[in-house]
Amino acid sequence: MSTLTLSDIRKPQALGLLALFLVVVLGVGTRLGFLTAPGEWYDSLNKPPFNPPSWIFAPVWTTLYVLIAIAGWRTFLSDAHGAAMKLWYAQMALNWLWSPVFFGLHMLWPALIVILLLDGAVLAFIANRWSRDRAAALMFVPYAAWVLFASLLNLSIAILN
Repeated sequence: MSTLTLSDIRKPQALGLLALFLVVVLGVGTRLGFLTAPGEWYDSLNKPPFNPPSWIFAPVWTTLYVLIAIAGWRTFLSDAHGAAMKLWYAQMALNWLWSPVFFGLHMLWPALIVILLLDGAVLAFIANRWSRDRAAALMFVPYAAWVLFASLLNLSIAILN
């Protein structure tokens, strides 16, 4: 594992890789968002009083996906085959799995299992990166907060329905 330098991240290959990370993370996330958009089924569910308004999800997830992509890119540049990169891939797969399970299949309890695993992967990534790449770790902090909140929301909706 190497330490990233400013010259490392400014190389044309590195910037091209950043673009790829952004396109894939935002592209898949946006596509899944459209394919599994909350609709009548979700509207009919009982929700807790802290359920946020629907309009908040798109800007929050767009911001989080940009941070997730940049953290993944930084991690890939420093250690493409290391444990942190494996954690990054795992959290991304779990992230992309949750919406189809919750919104697509309407499976509230299995979605809770997926999001709890996601919580673990996100927190493990932060712990792994904290001493090696503080910037990447910090980019995951708002993501961790949002996913932990979403876990509470998923649990509450599952209990209420």
